[in-house]
Amino acid sequence: MKDPNTRRTTLSAGRPLRLVALTAVAGLTLSACGFGGQGGGGDEGDGTTLDLLVPTYSDQTKALWEDVIAGFEEENPDIDVNLEVQSWDNINDVVRTKVQSDQAPDILNIDAFAGFVEDDLLYSADEVLSPETIADFQESFVENASMDGTQYGLPLIASARTMFYNKDLFTQAGLDPEAPPATWDELKDAAAKISALGGGTYGYGLPLGSEEAQAEAGIWFFGNGGGYGDASEITIDTPENVEAAQFFQSLAAENLTQPDAGATDRTPLIDVFIQGKIGMIVGLPPTIGQIADKNPDLNYGTAPVATKDGSPVTLGVADHLMAFKNEGDKQDAIKAFLDYYYSPEVYVPWVDAEGFIPTTKSGGEELATKETIAPFLELLPNAQFYPSTNPQWSAAQGAIQSLIGQVAQGKEAQAVLTEIQAKADQ
Repeated sequence: MKDPNTRRTTLSAGRPLRLVALTAVAGLTLSACGFGGQGGGGDEGDGTTLDLLVPTYSDQTKALWEDVIAGFEEENPDIDVNLEVQSWDNINDVVRTKVQSDQAPDILNIDAFAGFVEDDLLYSADEVLSPETIADFQESFVENASMDGTQYGLPLIASARTMFYNKDLFTQAGLDPEAPPATWDELKDAAAKISALGGGTYGYGLPLGSEEAQAEAGIWFFGNGGGYGDASEITIDTPENVEAAQFFQSLAAENLTQPDAGATDRTPLIDVFIQGKIGMIVGLPPTIGQIADKNPDLNYGTAPVATKDGSPVTLGVADHLMAFKNEGDKQDAIKAFLDYYYSPEVYVPWVDAEGFIPTTKSGGEELATKETIAPFLELLPNAQFYPSTNPQWSAAQGAIQSLIGQVAQGKEAQAVLTEIQAKADQ
């Protein structure tokens, strides 16, 4: 895998970024600058200070944003940007606390935004982006970022999910390494044979811990014709979802997954797959780069996610930037930063280094032939997305993250989904 600094230097020829040595994210949670005062850091001298709150996508995330900020501040010496990086485990709670305390960041990177729109906290896209920047977004992502015909979310990255499987473990278990399972029954059979190999090997990696439980559960729900609902209604405790939860509960109950699946987070579990100890796991675009970095000799394949009847479907995810109005005196500075960030010479190297699918037309054109995202681009037509334009989705997501793991721990699936539904309906 090409060194990120080399790749980003090549792609940034039009507007050089100030390169900062990539640093590991310590302890999964980083806090570069605390936010103070209503609306963030406020003004410093004659300049403006913007507060930027983002989640951790990789060990590079903090340094990549620092590169962007350094280049922006060099071109805009009257604007400073305070960066705060939080893990996905923490960021929803951090955002909730800040908003309730009137200390919302000026710019936020997260997935759900509808609740903030309902509370009239966000600028619309046309208030903080130039027409040229807005026109560069791919239309499918604009639709997912709009409410009542107005765009509020600024599409940042996209990903689809695919199944990664260990071909060597398939061979050792007597399975055809060129015929990965397409149905749930086939997946369960393969998981049983791989688990029977012993030696700390697990058939299927089931991450239902709080990091991204809504993604793993959603993949199973979609695979049975269920899901999370739409912009007008959140649907959790449907018969289709209950049946899907009962199925992945059976995988854990029959010891076909790693131990304590209900509390296992996605990121460390993917590392176990990369180490060669898991037969199958659902992964995302950066997983390919992680394998190349950590275990390039891993003999693996990718395949569509198994569904109950083999029909193609997967989870699509689009995260967004969003801009808070706060005291209303930073609109011009926010616009300057966002237009800078979404310029192709800045945005394309950023999204490329993080290993995701770009949401802009220019980014899609430049990265269309990149091998690490090609398998995921093929899946996007069959992708289903979170109902992020439903104001109740944020509460539903939080409830799923905190409660769905109980299914793998043996609690009745119907009871868990009913409790999640109740929290969403509140």
